[in-house]
Amino acid sequence: MNTKEQIRNAAQQTFKNHLEFLSSGRIEEWVDLFKEDGILEFPYGPKDFPTSVSGKKELYEYMKNFPDHIEVKFDNLHFHATEEPTLVIAEFTSDGHAVSTGKPYIQKYISVVTTDEEGKIIRYVDFWNPMVALEAIDAPLSSFVKE
Repeated sequence: MNTKEQIRNAAQQTFKNHLEFLSSGRIEEWVDLFKEDGILEFPYGPKDFPTSVSGKKELYEYMKNFPDHIEVKFDNLHFHATEEPTLVIAEFTSDGHAVSTGKPYIQKYISVVTTDEEGKIIRYVDFWNPMVALEAIDAPLSSFVKE
């Protein structure tokens, strides 16, 4: 049985891995951070963008083209203290650019992530500004998902 601190460490390490895998284009490894039925939600996505993606197959289909569209590194990671060790609330920034346009992709995120006790992601709520992505790729965000 894991202690609260071990569970919290596992959850936070999963989040750090999430940032590393996305920034290095390791999408299959990123998908493996989720439970089989894990959910990724976008409460502020534009109308032509999914509000959620669930299950490893859908997650892979959604993110497989990310490295073709955005080159990014994530910085300024800050975890907020939570009572529940499986709950991660993180703020961080991105510094990158759209591959097709060269335009900057500078974003500030707040993420609310629930994991199981082993650190597998159950639910990831991604609070980000879709206008930054729209301006960077200079195309509808639906093209990002479908290409």
